[in-house]
Amino acid sequence: MTRTDSTMTSDFSSSSAAAAAARTAQAAALPPGATLGVFGGGQLGRMLGLAARQLGYRFAVYSDDEDGPAAQVADWSVTGAYDDEAAVADFARRVDAVTFEFENVPAIAGETAARFVPVRPDGSLLHTVQDRLREKLGLSGLGLRVAPFASITTEAELEAAALAMPGAGVLKTSSFGYDGKGQVRVASAAELPAAWESLGRVPAVLEELIPFREEVSVVAARGAGGEVSVYEPFSNEHVNHILDVTVCPARLDPKTLAEIHRIAGVVLEGFGVVGVLCIELFLLEDGGVLVNEIAPRPHNSGHLTIDAHVCSQFENQARAVAGMPLGSGERIGRPAAMANLLGDLWEGGEPRWAAALAMPGVSLHLYGKAEARPGRKMGHLTAVADTTEEATRRVRAARAALTASTP
Repeated sequence: MTRTDSTMTSDFSSSSAAAAAARTAQAAALPPGATLGVFGGGQLGRMLGLAARQLGYRFAVYSDDEDGPAAQVADWSVTGAYDDEAAVADFARRVDAVTFEFENVPAIAGETAARFVPVRPDGSLLHTVQDRLREKLGLSGLGLRVAPFASITTEAELEAAALAMPGAGVLKTSSFGYDGKGQVRVASAAELPAAWESLGRVPAVLEELIPFREEVSVVAARGAGGEVSVYEPFSNEHVNHILDVTVCPARLDPKTLAEIHRIAGVVLEGFGVVGVLCIELFLLEDGGVLVNEIAPRPHNSGHLTIDAHVCSQFENQARAVAGMPLGSGERIGRPAAMANLLGDLWEGGEPRWAAALAMPGVSLHLYGKAEARPGRKMGHLTAVADTTEEATRRVRAARAALTASTP
């Protein structure tokens, strides 16, 4: 009886503290009409800006790209270097809160902005994820399962890594790697010296190659008051290391789903996230769940939430940055699938947009990029249907119709 009473008191105290924190955060929330600022001018900033405008916020962009996708939908924008402290400070004085569109913004930008306005998520999380070794250590420090890894910055560490992990692996640069860039797969430790040479002998992390049956991702948000909203996981397919198709919901048994939700909570709380975060995961043959990496921002796999969910990942990012209560991450009924549109689709001329949009349940999102290049993300298609199979078929068919030679 004593234990029951103690537990109930603890739970009540915890929930009361959480409720009090939420009330405090809401009292300090930025009302519509305030200006949300973002560092970064790409498509993630663009979709954030559209969501912020829908909520009634003004939107400002600081970027080193003069006419990027985000600036096209902003109330105003500034073009400048991220390490220009005076320019960043001037930008921060003119907005009411700041967030990041990509994680490789130099730390000095966040540190400078934080002197004037809330920065969400804060710079400590960016510092962690900007380096793969720090990220791996941070995740494992939270008790989460990650692939065995080793740091390589010297010849001695290269030799030690080869002895510790003699089998297949992936050598990745510690920083500035994405969409398969900055990484080399090795069949054995004998290939490590050449692989490191090909990466320019920069600091790197060797990860043991773990066989997995499926790659999934989960997008989650945490508000200024500590409340959490977790989207159901997505199943992802990649082509040439770039996300190709995402399907929602992923087919998961209740135990795996519960574990993924637990992982999301651990990451959000452990890193003190305020904002949106995506966790990329590997589902293993033994039923385990391994954390691959995290992205402290909206994610490519979550783009389908714009059309398929009550509150998109971008709206929840805007809400979190403004200190507003989070919206529901619940899917609106039917399954959905998303297909990336890369610059390769333009090689034969302007894609046939009407052919794709003629298909039922299909939505088009273009990012406003002036130049289409192979491998460059230019937009995406989303399809909703009664089953995941049909949603996937529709989105693939719609993308194929863009380059079909006949109507």
